[in-house]
Amino acid sequence: MFYVPEGLSTIFITLIMLIIRTFSLKSNPLFKTLPSYLRYILLTGYFLFSLIIIQSFGSVSYADDATTTPELNGADTAWMMVSTALVMLMTMPGLALFYGGLVKKSSALNTMLMSVGAYALISVTWFVFGYPLAFGNDVGGIIGQFVSPFFYNIVETNSLTGTIPTSVFAAFQMTFAAITVALISGSVIERMKFSSWMLFALIWSTVVYLPIAHWVWGGGWLMKLGALDFAGGTVVHINAGLAGLALALLIGKRKDTRLMPHQLGISIIGAGLLWFGWFGFNAGSALTSGQLAGAAFINTNTATAMALLTWMALDFIKDHRATALGAISGAVAGLVAITPAAGFVNIAGALAIGVGASVLSFLAVSYLKPFFKYDDSLDVFGVHGISGIWGALATGIFACPWINSAGTGLIFGNPSQVGIQVLAILATGGYCFVMTLIIGKLIDVTIGLRVKPEDEIKGLDASLHEESAYGL
Repeated sequence: MFYVPEGLSTIFITLIMLIIRTFSLKSNPLFKTLPSYLRYILLTGYFLFSLIIIQSFGSVSYADDATTTPELNGADTAWMMVSTALVMLMTMPGLALFYGGLVKKSSALNTMLMSVGAYALISVTWFVFGYPLAFGNDVGGIIGQFVSPFFYNIVETNSLTGTIPTSVFAAFQMTFAAITVALISGSVIERMKFSSWMLFALIWSTVVYLPIAHWVWGGGWLMKLGALDFAGGTVVHINAGLAGLALALLIGKRKDTRLMPHQLGISIIGAGLLWFGWFGFNAGSALTSGQLAGAAFINTNTATAMALLTWMALDFIKDHRATALGAISGAVAGLVAITPAAGFVNIAGALAIGVGASVLSFLAVSYLKPFFKYDDSLDVFGVHGISGIWGALATGIFACPWINSAGTGLIFGNPSQVGIQVLAILATGGYCFVMTLIIGKLIDVTIGLRVKPEDEIKGLDASLHEESAYGL
């Protein structure tokens, strides 16, 4: 049922003020100097975005999923097993295809293999020692208690997490850890040794991912503080984005820094699989098959579609044409940004998040990266890092208590949530960036990070693997 909040007169007055402000903007001399098409875009965007904020004060209540009795639920378990498979699909083949199509054909297989190798590695380490460090009993707010190595005595005791088996919950979380590591590879493709990459993945996932996952989701200090991250804005995307930036700065630029996608069709297929799998990523993070999962599902699709349309519009404004690369970049930016907010915001909030993700990531990729001249090959920081930061911050702004009682944002009367979100962004991003530099440097001075110049020029498929993605 629809909830009608008190204070409708305030909303009505705000709407009247919005209309007056729009007309006053039209009379501004600076505004009149802009081209006519930009004036229409600014007026329409200003009006629609403001209406989104106003509409956010009314919402549909979905927060009815709370379960107090730990009892196995077959429907929830089935949904979570499907969600786990969907998130696995995001890495293999989704991310592998998405990244693989964006690179030069001489390094396509190497790029795909970095995702495949990362997934396999984390699939083993997670159950050998990773899960209890992330989700075990809290030790000082920093890390989980190291119990049950090799997942001992968890499956055997039919342990439950909420209404699903702990084994299913652990498998679901394993797929998150795997794709986080795989995402980083996009920053250093075409120049990093594969052996160094696998060693980096092992150390980074242990030293960086596990503590941050515990801080935010496993009962650590950020979770106790009230930081909101429904499905991985901080744990996955800010983490991967800042790690990618640090590693790219450390390893240096490629010989040829141009982005030369050899097969965008493959990348579009990969983007479609990412979008498809992201329903498991976000809606699965409800850990139930109820209304909250439905809300997260719709928010995911809505924000992604809005971000794709926004990026295409920005491409058209800047270069007078829409592009396939821009469309899939916008889709991924929207998926990233809605991730921490999917189970906390309403549709209006999802639309605002989608628009903001594309605008900010477009600016980062088109202007920030060239200005600072860093070689983040596939814009992991520009898309995942920037949109992850925006999504985490926007969760603190748009979180709606009628969607999920666990989160109330700024526009619903809780300004302190924004401060908590900022702290979570700074803490996770700062720790990740510094530790990634340390890990990368240690690997560089021992076995080396970078391939030989002649191997880079030849292409990593032939020089490292003696294979080719194409027979012709």
